[in-house]
Amino acid sequence: MGHLSTHVLDTMHGRPAAGLRVTLWRLADDGTPQPVRDLQLNADGRAPGGPLLDATTMARGRWQLRFHVADYFRGCGVELPEPPFLDVVTLDFGIADAAGHYHVPLLCTPWSHSTYRGS
Repeated sequence: MGHLSTHVLDTMHGRPAAGLRVTLWRLADDGTPQPVRDLQLNADGRAPGGPLLDATTMARGRWQLRFHVADYFRGCGVELPEPPFLDVVTLDFGIADAAGHYHVPLLCTPWSHSTYRGS
């Protein structure tokens, strides 16, 4: 059963990024983003209620996750310059196998981020 999940860790504070806003977009063939989900991460830094896409909504194609990191860090009381160095971290990725498990974790600070295809 295919599904898409994410997990965000605030490496500045050494904790899950609880409350961080994440938006999921499907990219049309011409690259136009189409909104799919808009959510706040739970206390564990994960999507509430399960995966971003489950077996019924998983589909091959090009996708985009937008992580609203500047708003999150401001909400944590971090003073950021204007404009912030990182505002919205955008990750474009592809789903080649709709039956596969795709996990997209993000490690972030106000100054850096890292991602990979997790398990």
